[in-house]
Order: sequence, then structure tokens, then C-alpha cells
Amino acid sequence: MSRIGKKTIAVPKGVTVTLNGQDITVKGPKGERSWTVAEEIEVKQEGDELSLTPRSDTQRAKAMWGLSRTLVANMVTGVTDGFEKTLELVGVGYRAALKGKDLSLQLGFSHDVDIAPPEGVTFAVPKQTEIKISGADKQVVGEIAAVIRKMRPPEPYKGKGVRYQGEFVRRKEGKKK
Repeated sequence: MSRIGKKTIAVPKGVTVTLNGQDITVKGPKGERSWTVAEEIEVKQEGDELSLTPRSDTQRAKAMWGLSRTLVANMVTGVTDGFEKTLELVGVGYRAALKGKDLSLQLGFSHDVDIAPPEGVTFAVPKQTEIKISGADKQVVGEIAAVIRKMRPPEPYKGKGVRYQGEFVRRKEGKKK
């Protein structure tokens, strides 16, 4: 039995959940998300709660149960509160700025790196060395944060690079004479 799958999903006020067969659509103040639940999972709406149960006792049904519950819960959270990732730029001359909606990064290359936000994602630059990525879809927010981090991952000798806020970078000692 899936411990995560057993939990019900509370639907807050101001959020509308529409079930159409296996298709689930969630509308809220931050946008609209929809997803098709696997055939092995049954979705029920009872008042202001959603519950997911497996239709059979197969291995795939058990695997999809917890996954489906988490994805639907993330949809509800995304349209109410949204998701946010914060990146830090560490290094001399490493800067971020907004050009309209696009993000312009100076990461020690001979040119600036411009990144256009995917649909439903917004960038914010409170400081030159801090980037906030926010949106309603947890996967897209995490993916664009990983793409930006991959451009200049933190290196272990000086700690320079792009890192997640609070990320620990294991430092190495340099060469000995």
C-alpha cells in the first residue's frame, strides 16, 4: 500500500477541479493545469477533497498510485501558491539582469547568455547575484533552474558558479608546492 497514495488532497477555496474520465483540470488564481491520470488509477471528488485509488492490485497500479497523487497535489499547489526556485551567482563579474521578460546572464563567457522564459514562468532579479524563478508548474520551474545552473555549475576549488540557494558546495584544497 502506498502511504502517499492513501492521503487525500484538500482542494482550497477558489480552486475548481474538473474530472472528465481520466482527465483532470485544476483552475485557480495562478492559472490552469491539466493532466491525464493513468488508466489504473480511479479519481474521486468528495466535497472539497480528492482521493485516488488503484483499480487493480498490479505492480504498475501500485507504482502509478503514489505518483498520480503527488502530481495532482502539485497541480493544486501550483495554481494556489505557485512554485519558486532561487539561484545564486557566486564569482567575480557574475551578474544577472532582466531584458524585458528575458534573463541576461554574465557568467565569464565572452558574451552574455540570454534566456527566454518558458510559458507560465517568470524571472525576477532582486539582486545582481540572485535569480528567482517562479511559476505554476513545478516541473518546468525546476527544469529551467537546472538549465541555468548547468551553464556554469559550481566548481570545488573557488566555489564559483551558479548554485541553488542553500546548496552546499564541497570545497577542495588546491595544489601543494
